[in-house]
Amino acid sequence: MSEYPPIEDHGLIGDLQTAALVTCDGTIDWFCAPRFDSPSIFASVLDRERGGFFRIAPHETTYVTKQLYLPGTPILITRFISADGVAEVQDFMPVTGERVTDVHRLVRMVTMVRGSMRFRLECRPRFDYGRERPQLERHRNGYVFRGSSASLTFNPVQPVRQLIAREDIHLEDGDLIGFGTLNQGDTGGVVLETNSEMEPRAVPLEEVQGMFEWTRDYWRRWVERSRYSGRWREMVERSAITLKLMTYAPTGAMIAAPTAALPELVGGTRNWDYRYTWVRDTSFSVHALLGLGFTEEVSRYMDWLDERIRDAGDHQAPLKIMYRVDGSSDLHEEVLDHLEGYRGSRPVRIGNGAADQLQLDIHGEALYAMHVADEQGIRVSHQVWKSTVRLVDWLCHNWDQPDAGIWESRHHPRDYTFGRVMSWVALDRAIRLATRTGRPGDISCWTTQRNLIYDQVMARGYHRGRGSFVQAYDENVLDAALLAMPSVGFVTPSDPMWRRTLDAIERELVSDSLVHRYDPVHSPDGLPGHEGTFNMCTFWYAEALARSGRLDDARLTFEKMFTFSNHLGLYAEEIAATGEQIGNYPQAFSHLALINTALTLNDMLEVEAEARRRQ
Repeated sequence: MSEYPPIEDHGLIGDLQTAALVTCDGTIDWFCAPRFDSPSIFASVLDRERGGFFRIAPHETTYVTKQLYLPGTPILITRFISADGVAEVQDFMPVTGERVTDVHRLVRMVTMVRGSMRFRLECRPRFDYGRERPQLERHRNGYVFRGSSASLTFNPVQPVRQLIAREDIHLEDGDLIGFGTLNQGDTGGVVLETNSEMEPRAVPLEEVQGMFEWTRDYWRRWVERSRYSGRWREMVERSAITLKLMTYAPTGAMIAAPTAALPELVGGTRNWDYRYTWVRDTSFSVHALLGLGFTEEVSRYMDWLDERIRDAGDHQAPLKIMYRVDGSSDLHEEVLDHLEGYRGSRPVRIGNGAADQLQLDIHGEALYAMHVADEQGIRVSHQVWKSTVRLVDWLCHNWDQPDAGIWESRHHPRDYTFGRVMSWVALDRAIRLATRTGRPGDISCWTTQRNLIYDQVMARGYHRGRGSFVQAYDENVLDAALLAMPSVGFVTPSDPMWRRTLDAIERELVSDSLVHRYDPVHSPDGLPGHEGTFNMCTFWYAEALARSGRLDDARLTFEKMFTFSNHLGLYAEEIAATGEQIGNYPQAFSHLALINTALTLNDMLEVEAEARRRQ
């Protein structure tokens, strides 16, 4: 590979246990198996020489590419258009289901729509984040790349000669390089399979067509369960599919992003591994998924969250901020010195050292999710409630201490306002749950502590001199996380204190509708450099504008954000000053915030429209 593609020049495919990125030029440059958080098989997005990739693209032909999803699915179609013809590569992964498996399939089918075109195929896997070069075994009907802990089987699709004939395949330092010419109407392809115990075989075209149809129908049936019929339906639907793609089916846990170490600043050091389940992110997704009608997904996640609450409550300890998809919490952070990083962005990190931080706000997000789910009839068991009581009791005695904050500062702990606000949310929702369901709990203590938090935030979290809520007590730095205060019910949108805060955020953190999390120059976070605007915060800003009655401003801000999505409607974590997407990709927080904002804003616009009709 000669250069790194832009982060946004990728589509995402997956099978609900792992996922892969596919570039606009037909290259799979990121794929981990058997799980999202497993070592990579292809990782050239992090090192074009050592990472490994699988590319199918026209050879020695001038062409342009166009990429789209088959409507209502994550089946990716990459179109190659030239004067000689038009070809399409379809990439998808058949859904594996809820049974844990090491066997995962990547299906790549090439169809010549018109004309004729010669293709080059390169399959260069590198296992374990490029630390292991597998041995290539040649079999009668295909090939196996075999390593010490993984294998990748290369199964050609019949009729084999229509894409690449055996005599056209060359072995180059243990990699597969092949050439083939397709004419109008020809179809060929490859099925890659991880950790298969079967010999390579020529897969009948009819079998692949069956995989395609089953995958297509699965996703379309799933999308049809959505009850959303408001504005921006296409963007909402694509965001929902993307969130589903990032959900680990065996447990219901949703990862923050399927990638690791994609930089928040190209060439910078803020390169984190997001292939894990953050309690915060996924808890906020509960409102989004319930708003669309996906109660089954919420129920599965709540089962996963219940187990984490039971573990924390039974040990009288706080929740971890993140876990692996199976619920384990060993996320030892490691630097991969042998990889150069995306466009030279070092260090490349796997694991996440922030996993053991104390972040008080996550208890608010967890109880917020439990409360919202309970309102929809998704209730916790007696045992989970007992553990929840113990967790809330722990919070009653520990909320008034410094923590690392929502942005996972690696600087010294501080008294973060947002952490206190969400601790208030945790106690408030626990009180509501106990009152509504008649379940036991020390409601008197919870109420006392909830009120103490409220009074403290109003006294110390609001900076009288600058006239706004601030990031941390005794400081005057703004924080975009405070945009969530009205949506969780801590303040009313009409409160003058809140309106002045919104005005201050607009002056200091908003740039052409895009929102920075905070200013790292004035709020040291223990890391060098800066970052782009944070997509989730921009969506929060649009929702905050709507709740403040500024519907026109909210709608314009929201729809401006659509111009920053990629050609497939996907969002990374941030937007750089250049307008390009940066950070891990796609980002669950960006997509769930889009859905939540769409739900809120659409409802408010409907109320406004109805009011006009009645005038």
